[in-house]
Amino acid sequence: MMTSSSNYELQTCDIFCKVIDNYGDIGVCWRLARQLAGEHGLQVRLWVDDLGSFAKLCPEIDVAQESQRCRGVEVCLWGKLFPEVQPAGLVIEAFACKLPQSYIEAMASQQRSVWINLEYLSAEDWVHGCHRLPSPHPNLPLTKYFFFPGFTKQTGGLLLERSLLARRDEFRNNAAQQQAFWRSIGMKMPGAETLKISLFGYENAALHGLFDTWANGAQAVLCLVPEGRILPQVEQYFEDVGRDSSRRSQSAGMNPDLRNYSCGNLQVRVLPFVEQDRYDELLWACDVNFVRGEDSCVRAQWAAKPFIWQIYPQHDTVHWGKLQAFLNLYSAPLSSRTSEAVQALWKAWNKGNGAGQAASTGSGQAWPAFAAVRGELECHAQHWARQLAENNLVLNLLDFSREIGRMRAIKIEGQQT
Repeated sequence: MMTSSSNYELQTCDIFCKVIDNYGDIGVCWRLARQLAGEHGLQVRLWVDDLGSFAKLCPEIDVAQESQRCRGVEVCLWGKLFPEVQPAGLVIEAFACKLPQSYIEAMASQQRSVWINLEYLSAEDWVHGCHRLPSPHPNLPLTKYFFFPGFTKQTGGLLLERSLLARRDEFRNNAAQQQAFWRSIGMKMPGAETLKISLFGYENAALHGLFDTWANGAQAVLCLVPEGRILPQVEQYFEDVGRDSSRRSQSAGMNPDLRNYSCGNLQVRVLPFVEQDRYDELLWACDVNFVRGEDSCVRAQWAAKPFIWQIYPQHDTVHWGKLQAFLNLYSAPLSSRTSEAVQALWKAWNKGNGAGQAASTGSGQAWPAFAAVRGELECHAQHWARQLAENNLVLNLLDFSREIGRMRAIKIEGQQT
């Protein structure tokens, strides 16, 4: 029975996720599921088609179990044969993943679900006109609504847990927490004179030029690289250094067994894959963060540190428009010198996208100008994070879904009288 429009509530939620980019899609969906369950008391089922990738983010997941509870969320394997289940009050189709036909038909027959298509993150202007738009089903009495995350008040905002910014600030002000983080990765806490950089990326031909600049620079650089798709190129760089007789003397302490490399003033430490809850600490502990895709890009902005975003490359190069749209928004408050430095490094880094690209020196050439404006970027990053925090995706999503639910309840009540 439909709840009365005067006290309409959402109690259950199904989130559907197909893992396309290794961890990005499931990373967003897992954060969303935990926030809806833990902070708002919804009964959440997360349907995911690749438990192996999920387990990298959440080690408690048992890949052999088709249904399990984890951190307050029911995690279900989305297999080829979809079970007969009661649709939830809130149904989230993440990134246009196409729901099972049997589930759609069950929604149509019960007429109780609010159906949301949670879209990919974008800073493009056209998103403002599409956010919250309805899309009636061509054959069934159902309407799906588009919901766009974003960086302005005209969008749905970003995922932000209640305690995240407070935990970030506590970490920054607590030397014991910082030391515990560095011990957890087998290191002593570096001194302030060392520039600490996290590097999470896709394959990138611009890496060698950047490493060369750091190795030959005046400042000591510690680069922390979580396991991922860029790791073979990291290893290849140091293999090349080892074969280059003119540079061999610069390579000290290169130990692939320990996954600890050094060349000149550059030290690289490879980290085992960082589970989701620990990734924030990595971002907070570093001075500059290189991130990739959607989820880590958002977390870097909450970290309020200078960052460089490697956008997911697309064959038709539409990602360049998306990158520029964000750069225009992010760089608008900056001085012309700082804006130029940010845009130059981001574009040089993204020109290296892909495994088949020829090695590029552009990122290395753009780095000194970026490093020279870090002070302004640090202030900007803090202000930017405070501004973004005023637009919370989960709160907006729930408000919109309740509004749709109440409107539909009123319509049904009217039909029954």
